[in-house]
Amino acid sequence: MNATPAPTEPAYRRLYWSGLAEGLSFLILLGIAMPLKYIAGKPEYVRVVGSLHGLLFVIYVLMAFAASRAGKWPAKELGLAVIAAVLPFGPFWFDARLKRLSHSQAAR
Repeated sequence: MNATPAPTEPAYRRLYWSGLAEGLSFLILLGIAMPLKYIAGKPEYVRVVGSLHGLLFVIYVLMAFAASRAGKWPAKELGLAVIAAVLPFGPFWFDARLKRLSHSQAAR
């Protein structure tokens, strides 16, 4: 990675918060709403949480593009951010990766 946005930069902060919201909504969808749909016969929870998660997913991807531009990331890093959005715990992993890379570059 050529550069990463520092944790204090607005693009990074927006990516962090959108990733936190998107990741939590995905876990709620998978861990609460889906079981309620299939075990308790309550599909309305999946509709509500799924719609919210979809919106948060789009916001996260847009914030990843913005952070990518701000940090001048290579295409591979942006690809990892987008792939992370479709995996449970992915946005949390990607945020930790950015922090590690940012700290390792600051140490140079």
